[in-house]
Amino acid sequence: MPFYQKRGQIPEKRHTQFYDKSGKIYWEELISREGFSWIYSNVYHINPPTAVSKIGEFQKNNLDPWKKEHRHHHLFTHKLNSSGDAISARKPLFFNSDLTIYKAHVDTSMDIYYRNGHHDEVIFIHEGKGSLYSNFGKLELGPGDYTVIPRGTIWQLEINEPMKQVIIETSGPLETPSRYRNRHGQLLENSPFSERDIRTPEYMRPKTEGPVNIKVRLKDGYQSYEYRTHPFDIIGWDGYFFPWVFNIHDFMPITGKVHQPPPVHQVFQAPGLVICNFVPRLYDYHPHAVPAPYAHSNLDSDEILYYIKGDFMSRKGVEEGSITFHPMGLPHGPQPGKIKESLGAKETNELAVMIDTFKPLQITTQATKVCLLYTSPSPRDGLLSRMPSSA
Repeated sequence: MPFYQKRGQIPEKRHTQFYDKSGKIYWEELISREGFSWIYSNVYHINPPTAVSKIGEFQKNNLDPWKKEHRHHHLFTHKLNSSGDAISARKPLFFNSDLTIYKAHVDTSMDIYYRNGHHDEVIFIHEGKGSLYSNFGKLELGPGDYTVIPRGTIWQLEINEPMKQVIIETSGPLETPSRYRNRHGQLLENSPFSERDIRTPEYMRPKTEGPVNIKVRLKDGYQSYEYRTHPFDIIGWDGYFFPWVFNIHDFMPITGKVHQPPPVHQVFQAPGLVICNFVPRLYDYHPHAVPAPYAHSNLDSDEILYYIKGDFMSRKGVEEGSITFHPMGLPHGPQPGKIKESLGAKETNELAVMIDTFKPLQITTQATKVCLLYTSPSPRDGLLSRMPSSA
């Protein structure tokens, strides 16, 4: 996120001698993107951040795709058999080379630390509360929070109330939409949110105990490391690189005289995908407007829509935690009766997250356990056919 932050104690100049009261020099660490050419932060450790005392065995992590008919799907993700901490509870649902989408029902605090070495992450909190502790400080999390965790961040999640999370793990950096930023990176006046809405980490006193176990996520699996001292032994830091939080309720929707296309609801971008959110808003005000979205053949995107709560105007049968999956190459739109039902409506109270990918997604075998299989049109809703026996 391109704006400057500073926490704790730092020297007047980068890469200069910086001592504690006893005369011991602090260890400077540069955490940077794209080599030395993009955003970065300088952090200052009490102990060397490179001291590893033990390395565990690499654990392979293979995603198992469900390769059958090309069609729409409806997942009831609240029915997933998921529990544990913020990492062990994750169940992969969709993936391609740009991202993996997980659902997690988190009921246990983490007893290890975690670092994603090859991916950025955004964790959406559907329900529950907790505290995210990282090498940059503390963030309090609650319902509606998008928690952006750039790769390389070391973190641990403490659960105060059980959480339902949607995790989007991306191969490239997560950013605010480029069309909502000026040439200096500041969010524009016509952006649906601003820097005032973004929460950044609170400073924490440095931790010095050890050893500490860190589980590191890599492209094809996990590697564990035992560090001699705590990675949160940071006396201060400054820069543009850090985890941050934006809450969906702080998004100010853009509306129009006729139906606006989904890009006006965009909140994040990453290579190969965009993330949008649908929030309570007034409907279109043209006297002959059709509030329900038009049928759409999106020829270059797969669409994932995660339903949070509210009255979902365009579709029947959805629940909190439902995901509808609309792959490219097939038209999709409101179910029969929903267009007529929307006429004259003044507002909507729906709350949902949408992920559009620019490469086809694969659905996992785990996802099909809570999936409605749409095999033939039904006169009632145009989609629903049967539920697999494994659900």
